[in-house]
Amino acid sequence: MSSVRHLAIIMDGNGRWAEQRGMPRWKGHEKGAEAVRRVSEAACRLEIPILTLFAFSSENWKRPSKEIRILFGLFERYLRGERSSLIKNGIRLSAFGRRDRLPPRLCDSLRAAEEATRGGRKLHLRIAVDYGSRHEIVEAAQAVARDCVRQELSPEEITEDLFARRLPTRDIPDPDLIIRTAGEQRISNFLLWQAAYSELYFCPKPWPDFDAPDLEEALAEYHARSRKFGALPCAKNNGVFCGGLPLPYADKKNQRPSAAVSG
Repeated sequence: MSSVRHLAIIMDGNGRWAEQRGMPRWKGHEKGAEAVRRVSEAACRLEIPILTLFAFSSENWKRPSKEIRILFGLFERYLRGERSSLIKNGIRLSAFGRRDRLPPRLCDSLRAAEEATRGGRKLHLRIAVDYGSRHEIVEAAQAVARDCVRQELSPEEITEDLFARRLPTRDIPDPDLIIRTAGEQRISNFLLWQAAYSELYFCPKPWPDFDAPDLEEALAEYHARSRKFGALPCAKNNGVFCGGLPLPYADKKNQRPSAAVSG
């Protein structure tokens, strides 16, 4: 299995790819769906257990309504057309983000795809749709505040772990590597809490041109980096970073130090 347990990708550049070729922007989204298929299959071959794709942000509602309608239509078509392939390849698909603002037909297609692929064990393909990290952090803070008001929780009991359990990603490990395509160098309200110690990789290629070799190049750079999580390497502890404290204080499962030694 790959040492990357969770890979996340900000799929950027679809519209610009189309405009540079004199095509309508939706053509770029159509080609972007083909890149999703290529990269998902490559992740399976590379034995990456979790792949998270940023498909539609909460800020994307600012785009022209026609483009949004076309984008959602293409997404529905992908969910219907790829379902049998996902099942065959052992890929489980799930979506996260707000669903209260999505078209009912798209919500139905999402539920059907999630149910049909639930048994997939080779790759968990997670799609962020109408997702904004600030929104999920605010919702988690509101949930904690309600518990405090009900006196079910005191402020002193609030820890990073407790707060993380209120996030919708509580059962998913934090991303090891976040890739953004099309040359932009920001994470755009994507997995802000979870990306605290993620490695970032920025690829100049737009998403429709991103392929398996590009993924392998990003992974090669990731493996060439030293992930210290703010601590110092302990050579005798198989690469676990423990910041000079006795090993029991280091979280060996996630290979990162406890909060007491984070830098």
